[in-house]
Amino acid sequence: MGQQKTGVAASPGIAVGKAKVYSSHTVHTPQYQVDDTAAEIERFTRAVSASADDLLSLEAKVSAELGPDEAKLMEAHRLILQDPEFTGSVTSHIETDAINAEAALRVVSDSLIALFESMDNEYMRGRAADIADITSRVMAQLLGLDYGFNAGNDTDMILVAKDLHPSDTVQLDLSRVKGFVTDVGGRTSHTAIMARTRGIPAIVGLGDVSETVSDGTPLIVDGSNGLLIVNPSNEEVARYLEQAQIDAARAEQLHALIHESSVTLDGHQVELAANIGVPGDAVIGVAHGAEGVGLFRSEFLFMNRDSLPSEEEQFQAYQEAVQTLDGKPVIIRTMDIGGDKSLDYLQLPAELNPFLGYRAIRISLDREDMFKTQLRAILRASHYGRVKVMYPMIATRDEVVAANEVLEAAKQELRSEGIPFDEDMEVGIMVEIPAAAIAADQLAEVVDFFSIGTNDLIQYTMACDRMNEKVSYLYQPYHPSILRLVKMVIDAAHQHGKWAGMCGEMAGDLNIVPVLVGLGIDELSMSPPSILPVREQIRQSRFEDLQELAAEALRQSTSDAVKNLVVQATD
Repeated sequence: MGQQKTGVAASPGIAVGKAKVYSSHTVHTPQYQVDDTAAEIERFTRAVSASADDLLSLEAKVSAELGPDEAKLMEAHRLILQDPEFTGSVTSHIETDAINAEAALRVVSDSLIALFESMDNEYMRGRAADIADITSRVMAQLLGLDYGFNAGNDTDMILVAKDLHPSDTVQLDLSRVKGFVTDVGGRTSHTAIMARTRGIPAIVGLGDVSETVSDGTPLIVDGSNGLLIVNPSNEEVARYLEQAQIDAARAEQLHALIHESSVTLDGHQVELAANIGVPGDAVIGVAHGAEGVGLFRSEFLFMNRDSLPSEEEQFQAYQEAVQTLDGKPVIIRTMDIGGDKSLDYLQLPAELNPFLGYRAIRISLDREDMFKTQLRAILRASHYGRVKVMYPMIATRDEVVAANEVLEAAKQELRSEGIPFDEDMEVGIMVEIPAAAIAADQLAEVVDFFSIGTNDLIQYTMACDRMNEKVSYLYQPYHPSILRLVKMVIDAAHQHGKWAGMCGEMAGDLNIVPVLVGLGIDELSMSPPSILPVREQIRQSRFEDLQELAAEALRQSTSDAVKNLVVQATD
């Protein structure tokens, strides 16, 4: 039997292969005294220049292959290399301490990383990874080593790393990588999100795997259960390979549904859409049978940069996704910044309760020029396909009215400039605050649709921070109170001739989808790999039966009772 390690199940699936340990040149840094500090500074300057050139080439490559938004990180890293505060600190240490460039770079880097990691703001803590990434790149130049991932001709690799920076993963030939395992990270880390979106089994948060596993070590990655097996036995390899074949056959079976409708046996249809973060994800959504994009998280366009994206940058990103969907609907959510997503250049105030504070639509209405710029870009993109706009974090009808006034102002500007857009573009809101769900009948009068954001709706309804282990037991998606709020929103929409969708994690949960369909949900938007399993489930069900199931679920008194009810009904 092989040695078992348990981590965070970041991306489902099974991978069997050999370890390829990723080294970022950050562990062993030589240190020695230098006599000619001017020459040493020149050596450091050349390394910085070469690193910037590499980033420029990588930026062009990523932009061409994945879209301009994915390339923004490379641009941000180049800007840091051009920052005299960063490079000047290194050259100062070389000159003052008469030490080599590698040692001086390590002193400055460690100090900055410690500073960022000590901050309360999650976004700012994330900048520590950027500094580590940039340091590794320059360090490789100084040491005469290749930076990035060089796997030779290997094709059955399990990539092992302490962590993977975004600029690492964009360089990988993912057709040769069977799985990822890392020491650190959670389900929302870059590695986890990238792996799930692209269907690569992954485990994160394993602790010390990059230090205890060497190149070529046989590994099994069970991404569904967060289980890593090191040096597995022949029996374990055979068992997991057999399961992988079963999974592959299952995926092939589901693929036959890619162009089919998501319709029940008795003719009730539900639209299944994809959640995306960048335009390149739209391609993945289409490949998994998405009937549209139910949530384009536009805030990703605002992150990993030093200033707001221009109207033209936003327009090009939205247009790319819209054209990829080729006539299918694309719902673009306006910037949802705040809470756990902060932008340093906006200089948002520190808050005791950021999830309840200055965020999302509240920022947009306060920064009207910024908001109007985004709405102009969305409107311009609407000329090229079926675009819908959605406001996040709506609590009151007044907020919707105010947002629509800015939208109308943006429309008027475009009309006067002769720029075409869809005059009938639908306008919707995220329902993620209980007040919005309770007043959905009034809000339905001023919107065209609702999209229920269950991640926050559950958190706010149950008054629990789902990241807090002491109260995480209260984060109960199946609780009857949540289902009743969902029904309230759906009924209000239908009473006013509008439609209601859902874009939270519940939308792709096979355990609760039967109840959601029975409640009358019109659209479900989820991560792309979840679409076909949900479609199959819908196609094998009768809407009449699901309505009865939903009615019974609403009569239950606990989350467990709802879950047991659904399990019994679907067995």
